[in-house]
Amino acid sequence: MAFNLKKVLKALLLSSSQPLSIKDVQAAFTRFHEQAMALPLQTSVTEMAPTANAATPSEPGMLPAEEIVDAIEEAPQDPQLYGEVPSLITATQVREVMDEIAAELRASDDGLLLIEGNAGYRLVTHPRFARWVRILRQEPPPVKLSQSSIETLAVIAYRQPVTRGEIETIRGVSAEAGLNKLLERELVYIVGRADSPGRPIQYGTTDHFLEFVGIKSLDELPASDVLSSRQIDEWLKTSTATHTPTDTDMGLSDEQLPLEAATIASATVVDLETPPAAGAN
Repeated sequence: MAFNLKKVLKALLLSSSQPLSIKDVQAAFTRFHEQAMALPLQTSVTEMAPTANAATPSEPGMLPAEEIVDAIEEAPQDPQLYGEVPSLITATQVREVMDEIAAELRASDDGLLLIEGNAGYRLVTHPRFARWVRILRQEPPPVKLSQSSIETLAVIAYRQPVTRGEIETIRGVSAEAGLNKLLERELVYIVGRADSPGRPIQYGTTDHFLEFVGIKSLDELPASDVLSSRQIDEWLKTSTATHTPTDTDMGLSDEQLPLEAATIASATVVDLETPPAAGAN
């Protein structure tokens, strides 16, 4: 039988609690061939060596004879797993087989899904079993993000690294509560400090954010159809040095209304008729 890459990848996925990347798979195949090349050399040394026992010391860097023999005897001989193992597995081959595994899991509807995140592939339980998983782990239901937190998260995702002041300028309200909640949920983190007066703290999104929204990288975020980044930059620059708008700025006439003119004239008369305060020169 020919080597079955799908079976091997399924076993690797099930054996790992961490995401399995394409580089991890390729590294495993490299180590397989390195061990396969070293095994015949160890076997020949064992056959030439005298009968060893527990009291016989082994040479530095060599396994005891009993361990080598046991390893050879216990080595699986399934040709689908260990026969004609290719020396090179390309990223395209891994992706194609992973897509097949994902399709099979969806079709079987057994409660498992294969997802690809920014760190690699991972087997997960279907969201509809989330309540059972929480019961097993004795975890409370997840708290939904408020609309304010979602808006703050969106600003950070598209503008990162971004300061709290820039977030508040864009949203028009305080961002302290939303930022604290996002930091607590590990959706954002402190990137560093901006090179501006006061060196304000800058925020960015975490890898957990990518898993939260179901994307592999920030490049997969939907394109904004409102304003470009350059337009927002220009708007932020002008908004920090705003002045109180006048009637002219708003497109209104700067002429005084009759009521305003009468009010000013009345105030002037009162000022003229008011006697000076005592002690004034």
